[in-house]
Amino acid sequence: MLPVTADDHLPGPVAVLANPTAGRGRHRALLPRLLDGLAAAGRPIRLLSASGPAEAEAACRAAVADGAGALVAIGGDGTVHRALQAVAGTEVPFGSIPAGTGNDFALDTGFPADPLVAADVIASALRDGRGHAVDLARMVGVGGTERWYGAVLAAGFDAIVNERANRMRWPRGPRRYDLAILVELARLRPRRYTLRLDGVPHELDAVLVAVGNCPTYGGGMRICPDADPTDGLLDVVVAGRVNRRTLIRVKPRIYQGTHVSHPLVRSFRARTVELTAEGITTYADGERSLDLPVTISAVPGAVRLLR
Repeated sequence: MLPVTADDHLPGPVAVLANPTAGRGRHRALLPRLLDGLAAAGRPIRLLSASGPAEAEAACRAAVADGAGALVAIGGDGTVHRALQAVAGTEVPFGSIPAGTGNDFALDTGFPADPLVAADVIASALRDGRGHAVDLARMVGVGGTERWYGAVLAAGFDAIVNERANRMRWPRGPRRYDLAILVELARLRPRRYTLRLDGVPHELDAVLVAVGNCPTYGGGMRICPDADPTDGLLDVVVAGRVNRRTLIRVKPRIYQGTHVSHPLVRSFRARTVELTAEGITTYADGERSLDLPVTISAVPGAVRLLR
């Protein structure tokens, strides 16, 4: 892995990954203005072409391999997640223009919420050679499969809901997710997890497990409220043997981060987290990721942000 340094970025064009469907397309018309804003840095702009998430990730990897001087993602956490796979652990700096339904990584790491303002900030950082190094989380699954994420890994009830929603063909839109919540609430049961935190084992029953590099997921829910993407640590939040009524009552408190004061919620902090449970597919930055078991490590300064 190449170290991330404070040196100027590598020469080359600014590669831009834009997701026109992010945020249900509400920022689609802004794309020309965003590209103009980035071009104000005086660098060539290369808009990447992709028709889906896998192609988007492949296009980012190819752009970095071809010598891109920077990579910018226009979209939400899913778009950021695909781009991070290409720049993590490299010297290629990264900018995030929040234009999705959930923009947790961008906002938690200091990018402006207004897409046009974010583009100006990134252009300024490019002109000045300015960057701020932040941590990422690196996951390794069965067989050595590696993935990176920037915000939060969900490995409990929320991941199970996402998995069900992705299997459903009806209804369309947000109602599908709402129905998946109702179905999984009816099936709610604690599962046995094994956590190894910096080598120290913990056996516990839980309905919700989150491992955060940043505090928020799901569009501003402060699931790991004390997580700091510059401290070299991961925050682990676990809701134990919680029944349906308690989960429904506690869930709204996640937006303020006050759920961690509930007696059935425990918080941990570690550099490396080994997480094992049966039948769980994790979701990282809201994207379907690796099946458990996984090992997650905080990687200090794994990406340099253009802000």
